Amino acid sequence: MSTRIAFLKGHGTENDFVIVPDPENVIDLSPAAVAALCDRRAGIGGDGVLHVVRSAAHPEAKGMAAAAEWFMDYRNGDGSIAEMCGNGVRVFARYLQRAGHVAEGDITVATRGGVKNVHIAKEGDVTVGMGKALLPEGEVTVRVGERSWPARNVNMGNPHAVAFVDDLAHAGNLLDPPPFSPASVYPDGVNVEFVIDRGPRHVALRVHERGSGETRSCGTGACAVAVATARRDGADPAVTGTPVTYTVDVPGGRLVITERADGEIEMTGPAVIVAEGEIDGEWLETAAS
Repeated sequence: MSTRIAFLKGHGTENDFVIVPDPENVIDLSPAAVAALCDRRAGIGGDGVLHVVRSAAHPEAKGMAAAAEWFMDYRNGDGSIAEMCGNGVRVFARYLQRAGHVAEGDITVATRGGVKNVHIAKEGDVTVGMGKALLPEGEVTVRVGERSWPARNVNMGNPHAVAFVDDLAHAGNLLDPPPFSPASVYPDGVNVEFVIDRGPRHVALRVHERGSGETRSCGTGACAVAVATARRDGADPAVTGTPVTYTVDVPGGRLVITERADGEIEMTGPAVIVAEGEIDGEWLETAAS
């Protein structure tokens, strides 16, 4: 491992990330190394790591290289691998713009959840095409303490359980994963969103992100919540032919989610780079051992 490793720090609605540029995929980011970087007391701190790699240089992304030059090798804060991170894609795109790899306008980003279309607007917000939601059948229940709620199973390339509650405080501290049943529905764990109404097509959420605990925002979670809320409200753009848009407040800010008539979902929100510097490679090697 080299003595110094470049990094940046960024966030999307306060869902924050350590960004590690590594175009040729030469840095060994083990799960322990990622967890050390994301440690908020002994490391840099973040909900996850955005490992920036050229698609052609990564074995998981080579097949997407023709469609997207850059691959977002995303890791959760505990070092585990995630299929997709919506806020992460926006911050990833902002980094590519800052580094001069892309300009304003339309770009593509490869992820484990497929190639995502991204638009970087002049006014600063970034819009990500999040793909279509899958709504698996079957009943799901989530529980916090003595309370339990039915939850909507929504898959945005990663799994979500969306529960509508009377008070966001009922979600508890969300440090540990809220229990769910049946266990067979989410064999690899699940992101759990607790949702309240704030007005017409306007909701707020708290979320436990699988592998990260409670986070200030979750992009795929906001999309899952918008879809689940639309179905609860009797709105299905695929049936009506009319797009539906929800404003979703997260603890770290606000996202706007639109589900189009073709089922494609778009998420718009801010993406900010706040710092850059160098990681001490010797420290990282020791911390990860």
